[in-house]
Amino acid sequence: MSNASGTTQGVQGITEDDIANFLAATPGFFERHAELLATIQLTSPHGQRAVSLQERQMEMLRERIKGLERKIVEMIRHGQENVSIADRLHAWTRSLLLIANPRLLPGVLVDELRGQFLIPQAALRLWSLATTYEEEGFAAPVSEDLKTFTGSLTQPYCGLNAGFEATGWLAAPETVASMAMIPLRDGRGDGAFGLLVLGSPDPTRYAADMGTEFLARIGELAGAALSRLRLAE
Repeated sequence: MSNASGTTQGVQGITEDDIANFLAATPGFFERHAELLATIQLTSPHGQRAVSLQERQMEMLRERIKGLERKIVEMIRHGQENVSIADRLHAWTRSLLLIANPRLLPGVLVDELRGQFLIPQAALRLWSLATTYEEEGFAAPVSEDLKTFTGSLTQPYCGLNAGFEATGWLAAPETVASMAMIPLRDGRGDGAFGLLVLGSPDPTRYAADMGTEFLARIGELAGAALSRLRLAE
């Protein structure tokens, strides 16, 4: 019979919990009664056939090993992906360091970023630059609203293309389904001086719930490199 809590009641009020607690507290029980192990029959999870306790334990161990193997494979895959990303970031950063003429930096930065990370479209705009760069394409005028929006970003924006002004900087804005907008700062404390825009026709490429730590690192490196354009040539 069962008590009010649903635990099966045994002889003279002994419950299954009592038996389980006794066995847990008496590890030598099955050593003294080894013959009981051979008589215990359990249902296999792979069918309705009865199996011995030892065979059931082996099945449980095999399942546990399979689970560990899957986790190891996943860890290896993530490790390989991280190494690949680190290599690409290294190559991109190196390409920026090799540019002697600051005027070429924005173009190389965008082109190498697209190539290394397979980004369909990318562009940037900069402001508060040295006067010698005011006529360059990357210094084309942007609205005060966009500057204010960029300055308000504490981390990169990721999400669907909602017709932002910055989308128009891309080569084919009509094909952009999702985008990332990365503020560019140089650590002077005077706010953002540019915005890097990434666009993709895949609506899930830059999802609103994706992590932005890597994009933030891209922004930090780009801002540091482009800070050269804020100084007199």
